[in-house]
Amino acid sequence: MARPPQGQPHPGRQLAVLGLLFAILYALVFWGPGTKGMGYEERLHPKLGLDLIGGTQATYEASLLANGQVPNETSMEEARKIIDQRVNALGVAEAEVVVEGSRNIVVSVAGEANDQLKNVGQAAQMRFRKVVKATGDNAAAAVNPPSAAPSAAPSGSAAAPSAQASVPAASSAPSASTGGQGGGVGVELAPAPSPSASASATPAPSASAAPAPVTADVKEQRAAIEKKVGAKIYAQAEKLTDTVDLSTDPTAGQPYKAFATLTPEEVNALPAAMQYNVPTISCDQLDKRPSGAIDVVDQQVVACQTGAKMLLDKAKVVGTDIDTASPQYDQQGGQWVVSLDFTGAGQTKWANLTREAFQPAADDSCLTAAQALSGGTATHCLVAVVLDKTVISAPEIQGVLTGQSQITGSFNATTARELADQIKYGALPVTFTQVSAQTVSATLGIQQLEAGLIAAAIGMGLVAIYAFFYYRLLGSVIFLSLLLSGLLTFGALVVLGRTTGFTLTLAGIAGFIVSLGVAADSFVIYFERLKDELHEGRSARSAVPRAWARARRTIISANTITIMAAVVLYIVSIGAVKGFAFALGLSTVLDLVVVFLFRHPIMTMFARTKAFMSPRVSGLGRAVKRAPTEKEA
Repeated sequence: MARPPQGQPHPGRQLAVLGLLFAILYALVFWGPGTKGMGYEERLHPKLGLDLIGGTQATYEASLLANGQVPNETSMEEARKIIDQRVNALGVAEAEVVVEGSRNIVVSVAGEANDQLKNVGQAAQMRFRKVVKATGDNAAAAVNPPSAAPSAAPSGSAAAPSAQASVPAASSAPSASTGGQGGGVGVELAPAPSPSASASATPAPSASAAPAPVTADVKEQRAAIEKKVGAKIYAQAEKLTDTVDLSTDPTAGQPYKAFATLTPEEVNALPAAMQYNVPTISCDQLDKRPSGAIDVVDQQVVACQTGAKMLLDKAKVVGTDIDTASPQYDQQGGQWVVSLDFTGAGQTKWANLTREAFQPAADDSCLTAAQALSGGTATHCLVAVVLDKTVISAPEIQGVLTGQSQITGSFNATTARELADQIKYGALPVTFTQVSAQTVSATLGIQQLEAGLIAAAIGMGLVAIYAFFYYRLLGSVIFLSLLLSGLLTFGALVVLGRTTGFTLTLAGIAGFIVSLGVAADSFVIYFERLKDELHEGRSARSAVPRAWARARRTIISANTITIMAAVVLYIVSIGAVKGFAFALGLSTVLDLVVVFLFRHPIMTMFARTKAFMSPRVSGLGRAVKRAPTEKEA
């Protein structure tokens, strides 16, 4: 007869490990991250999904393309994936993001999430544009108030001797002098070439760039605008080469007062030069232009910052030139910033752009604009950091810059993360407008949950009755194992909900119930193998470890297959199915923990008792091979 396996772990130690695991898990439940300010009862609540507690449903409508057509299916699906990434980056797990019709994307999340969802449909088109012109001295007071002109400290090796050696004496170290509410850009520095070397490197474009091609739709819009404001005034506005200075003659804008009645959509149809030069076109009209109004890379555009108009050059650096973005807390400056890392090609473009602003051509008007916006103190041109229609920052460039950059401004931890996520997860291929946000009731979900839990309770009750009837004392092992597995799963749900945003849905509950069936199967495998060992005439102490050694391989194989199926399903699925897969995989892993740390050691301890082999107590006594009687012999 073969010997039982040697070197079996002491059952008391395994149970102690399980107890320690429970202590750590429930310490996190009651006193872990995210519990501050919560009552003890509230700390036991897992994060529930949309179908259980209701939530928010927001609808985003895609803007028509320039040719008046709706976006194609490929663009809408790409936009759906990006919005889904943004929603999950906000800590909203189990969110449902679907395309509805040809133009709408619907986002559904559990709980009140209006504030979280308001930015996920924004285009997030990042552009770096040189400031070509700005609206006079009045703008200087608006954009650069004397009390709001901090200096953004360059990150990286700002004090490198090679970087300082090539900078003119007027600036001991390159820096980005910020202005207004937007903050500035601090970057890792690279050696700047001498003025003679850079004068011919990248010629600056003139302020009067070639007009962009005009589509038939835009021509129709401009014809309607011309009729609205008057052909004579429209032609006069077209001939303007610079904005009319109202500070010296407040009545100079009277001839153009009809332009003040234009809608933001009509203003958007005008050439950039007219948007900038006509004095009665206000920043309020410009700021309300449709989403994506100034996203075109190879055209000059007009934008505003705190009430001052700026004519911006073509975008020489764009969002796709940024490798990654992350929120960081600047200890030195005591503020939140968004750190940008450029791609290899992006670093070259950024260096060329800052070189162009640092050493402009003689006929470049950007220096005049910089002096107007700085109150006459600027000695180099400005580069505007534009997100969609908003000028986040317009720093003065005081060196040729490359490498890592920082966007600074009035950020807190939340807004810095939102901006970083918008940049990191890409620009949407189409622009969206949020058309509705409504609360979704969970009445149907609650009814389904109650029905499901009742069905599960009835099923588990029948399993328990059968287990106690068939296995008697061993039925208590099944019951306690399922109870411990359920407690581990519940604690894990609570902790995951607070730390990773995992939400429990009806599909997830279904996954947990299925896993309990898998756990019950593992009991049958073990106990039937144990009965076989006893039937062959082995003692209880010998049969338990032998049965465990043989059943263990089958149990591990079966659970491994379940876990692998759950992982694959989680990777390839979306929405509720992903929640089912996660719940199934999590509960199966925790069941294995209970198998090794409770079921086997408790069976080892029971095998040492006399009652274990009693047919009336355990039901295993009947499996012992009986000696043949004289009649049978």
